[in-house]
Amino acid sequence: MYLNLFTLDSINEILWGPWTPYALLAAGVLFTVWTRFIQWTAVTHGVDVIRGRYDDPDDPGAISHFQALSAALSATVGLGNIGGVALAVGAGGPGALFWMWVVGVLGMALKSVEITLAMLYRKTEDPENPSGGAMWVVEQVLGSKGGIWRVIGRACGVFFCITLVIATFTNGNMFQAWSVAELSERYFGVPKLFTGIAMALIVGLVIVGGIKRIGSVAATLVPMMCLLYLVSAFVVLAIHVTEIPSLLMTVVRCAFQPTEAVGAFVGGTAGWGFIQGMKRAFFSNEAGLGSAPIAHAAAKTSEAAREGIVGGLGPFIDTLCICTLTGLVILCTSTWNREPIGECTRRLEIQKQVQPGEDGDITFSVVSAAEPADLPTDESGAWAVGDRFFIVGDAGDAIHRKTGSSRVKLFGEITEDQEPSIRWEPLSVIPRDWDGVVGEITIGSAAVYRDHAGAELTAFAFDREFPGLGRWLVTFAAWLFAISSMISWSYYGEQGMIYLLGQKSVLPFKCVFLAGAIYAANWIENADEMVKFMDLGTGAMLWANIPIVLVLGHLAVRSLADYRKKLAEGRFKRHDGGQSLR
Repeated sequence: MYLNLFTLDSINEILWGPWTPYALLAAGVLFTVWTRFIQWTAVTHGVDVIRGRYDDPDDPGAISHFQALSAALSATVGLGNIGGVALAVGAGGPGALFWMWVVGVLGMALKSVEITLAMLYRKTEDPENPSGGAMWVVEQVLGSKGGIWRVIGRACGVFFCITLVIATFTNGNMFQAWSVAELSERYFGVPKLFTGIAMALIVGLVIVGGIKRIGSVAATLVPMMCLLYLVSAFVVLAIHVTEIPSLLMTVVRCAFQPTEAVGAFVGGTAGWGFIQGMKRAFFSNEAGLGSAPIAHAAAKTSEAAREGIVGGLGPFIDTLCICTLTGLVILCTSTWNREPIGECTRRLEIQKQVQPGEDGDITFSVVSAAEPADLPTDESGAWAVGDRFFIVGDAGDAIHRKTGSSRVKLFGEITEDQEPSIRWEPLSVIPRDWDGVVGEITIGSAAVYRDHAGAELTAFAFDREFPGLGRWLVTFAAWLFAISSMISWSYYGEQGMIYLLGQKSVLPFKCVFLAGAIYAANWIENADEMVKFMDLGTGAMLWANIPIVLVLGHLAVRSLADYRKKLAEGRFKRHDGGQSLR
């Protein structure tokens, strides 16, 4: 399970190179125009479909449209909506939320196409367990050509499934378990190992029942957890309702220009906000990853495009609704650029550690005899082992490699050997214009900020408005969101393993999957490490799936066009009094 983090950095730099976000946006724009804005059909006709108005119990498949959408949403509406948005806005500023909106809108078209494609080539030989996904699409389409194409099709399917399994463990399992363990320990003192074991047991009891049980549980969990979270967010926003118009203008403005460094926010270029918003949006709504089509492939329908249109609702609900509310709560409560909790009473000095080569990094670290008792406290109480914090410094003639800002965070963590102490993390920056002179980092004051990572930042935002609300609401929601995500992602990984190694691989896979939750909950050390794993999973799947969708997407576009033509001509039987087959 362990990968050298420097290796992960190198891989992620390739997967998330400067070309990646533009390629993804271009794919979204292409299918938006090519499908003649299928987004509108999704939010109109798609709603009628999940209400059961076009259901036929004799259609092939195992679960209803509503259950299929719920199963897919249970994977997407997870900690990405709570923790992923917090990571995006906390690091990239308000502009990151704008780019999440863009991905949400374009992702609706992308997801409609990839789901329609999967439905066209799904396998229904076993009516109780239909299967579909990019692996079956590429194998059947290319395999039908015979010869070397059959080998290429199989190879592409294998590559996709390998990335699917990687994403299953990183995004759909490890991130979920780690986030919940962090929250549960932080707010209630629950040992991380206990959280991991509890989550593994709960998820294990559900996934043994297959897609029917997953669909049934998801159809119950998803509406409940969404309603609970949305109502709480609306209450907070109602208090700041007069600020929302100006807040939305700030989001748009910061998407296209550098965001000023204020408080806990160290600033960053518009490009940095763009990357943060893009990464977290694709992680959250999974558009282009090829995961959701695996759940939708089990839907009862004889029309492939119909389920594709239903699937287009996923990014709308996930990103444009839930992620937006999370982002606005963090922004309107000024959590992203919050003030420090106080100052360290001991002197802090910055020590230069590494002389760079040409255009190389300069590494600095904090040198201080400061102890936890020298740190200021707030309503959270005394510092405990494992708590993280940061101070802000100015790198002067150097900039942070990622944010492009000269304002930098220097992180510390409370550790314990024989007694509690502070471990400072080294920081790397790069010179603006290398001239052989190495600058210094200066600290105007030793102002201390608690490091609220991921979902904890969202909880802190709720707590700033209603003390205690974030502690209970976000922790409870995180448990529900994480469990639902892990349940659906386990099914995705299971389908990938079946394709790779056959049905006999399912039980060993489930055992390793559940063990992965325990590992992540107890042994992943911090947010930076977890983000590296998240980026690996998301990036790998995108690069495996997007080429398949681009090359074969014309088949789905044609199917969607035919379906809309039939719909306009009134050729589908409509049951106005019908109810979804839940």
